[in-house]
Amino acid sequence: CLEALTKQAEDVRLEIIVADRCGEDLRARVREVYPAVRVCGAPRATTIPDLRALAFRAAKGTAVAVIEDHVLVPPGWAKQMLRAREAGALVIGGSVENAANETWVDRAAFLCEYSHLLPPLAPGPSSSLTGNNTLYDAELLERYREVTEEGQWENHLHEAFLADGIELICRPEIRVAHKMHYTFWGYMSQRFLYSRSYSGRRLARAGLPKRIAFGLLSFLLPPVLLWRISSSIFTKEVDRTVAIRSMPLIGLFVTAWAFGDAVGAWFGPGRALEKVR
Repeated sequence: CLEALTKQAEDVRLEIIVADRCGEDLRARVREVYPAVRVCGAPRATTIPDLRALAFRAAKGTAVAVIEDHVLVPPGWAKQMLRAREAGALVIGGSVENAANETWVDRAAFLCEYSHLLPPLAPGPSSSLTGNNTLYDAELLERYREVTEEGQWENHLHEAFLADGIELICRPEIRVAHKMHYTFWGYMSQRFLYSRSYSGRRLARAGLPKRIAFGLLSFLLPPVLLWRISSSIFTKEVDRTVAIRSMPLIGLFVTAWAFGDAVGAWFGPGRALEKVR
């Protein structure tokens, strides 16, 4: 990820910030190999949304882009983002492609999570954007500092923008590669943890009857989610053989997703968000 980012220097000067919760050994290695990178350390229990907020506070540029440690940006990526901002957009999101094709688990996990972000995407104003190929106007982020500090995922921030009439602009030609490898049980646990944290927080203030009902209804989700994902996949630029062979795994992944929803509704988020990768 950092190696790909350093190549952007041919087009534009970047301030690269790493918000890390993995420990001092990793931070020391990053500083040694990439001395120009700013490393912001955080305790291991820090959540990903809180790491993002930490980096937002540290950023000094007039525009702030967000990717993840397993996202590889292509040459010219930063320049494309800044040109889109010069056209007047305050929030810009691109598309995401899979670069982890070694196993069927890798392929299916990517399709389960990112099929809606694959090309073709409609350019222009959008109701949602990715959280790991996104650029924000820095002054806008400062205005919404209270929202970014609430410890929630990027969709919460994007919904706040939309509620105030701020457009989310999709630029699908600005593509990044997502290279993350999984084991079967590793991804099953990640789907469960993410879902538990999300539903647990969403229903934190709900009464017991509503939480019980929501948890029971969650067991109806697997066929709904599988239909939604498969419908998206077959309208995208995805090899049909890959799509079809991935379906059984995706079916298991959405089952873990639904179970996490139920557990979150009944027992709250627990410490699930701290364990999401």
